[in-house]
Amino acid sequence: MKPELIVALDEPSLDRALEVVRRTRDLVAWYKVGYQAYYGYGDRIVSALRDAGKSLFLDLKLHDIPNTVAAGIRAAARIGANLVTVHAAGGAAMLSAAAVARDEMAASGAGLRLLAVTVLTSTTDADLRDTGVDRSAEEVAGLRARLAARCRIDGVVCAVPEAASVRAATSNEFLIVCPGIRPVGGDVADQRRVATPAAAARAGANFIVVGRPITQSADPAAAAAAIVDELRAAAV
Repeated sequence: MKPELIVALDEPSLDRALEVVRRTRDLVAWYKVGYQAYYGYGDRIVSALRDAGKSLFLDLKLHDIPNTVAAGIRAAARIGANLVTVHAAGGAAMLSAAAVARDEMAASGAGLRLLAVTVLTSTTDADLRDTGVDRSAEEVAGLRARLAARCRIDGVVCAVPEAASVRAATSNEFLIVCPGIRPVGGDVADQRRVATPAAAARAGANFIVVGRPITQSADPAAAAAAIVDELRAAAV
């Protein structure tokens, strides 16, 4: 099964975000709303995606005390989020509280699934050491994925190089979402651990997240179509 493409809508204005949706909506079912979009025009873009029948990945990387994170999960479910992120580094109590809140909302009909962020794709092994973590990004991703699974989180966000070890440490049902995706020859910008769409498909990702290579393209529809085609070919 090929992974699905999620287009990141972290644009500086609502008009630009809506234009990306308009130009890609025939190709894409999922859109990610992160900090810039949510804080700048969150209610309007969420409503627009809901009205268009699109699935919402709310990427707010919740990381706080368990009660506060649980409250955030309930709020995300109420606005119709389909996926929402929490930080695996928040620990077992926080992750478990998020899972309980998800289950509470599921009982009222919400279809929310949770993703734990393992290690940001911009983070290197040296960055981890600077924060007191004396393990490689791949080791940390595997450890945090296992923790998330034990706490009944639905899946993780990880870089493609860690996807295979995450899959081996969890199960086939566990979701793996990979950001840091760049087409061959694409500008990596501030990312460090990047990979192509085909590599993500071969590594077992369920979803890939692509922002700037699509949203900053002169033809977002063509850029999205090329990525979808690459995913389809890699999954054969």
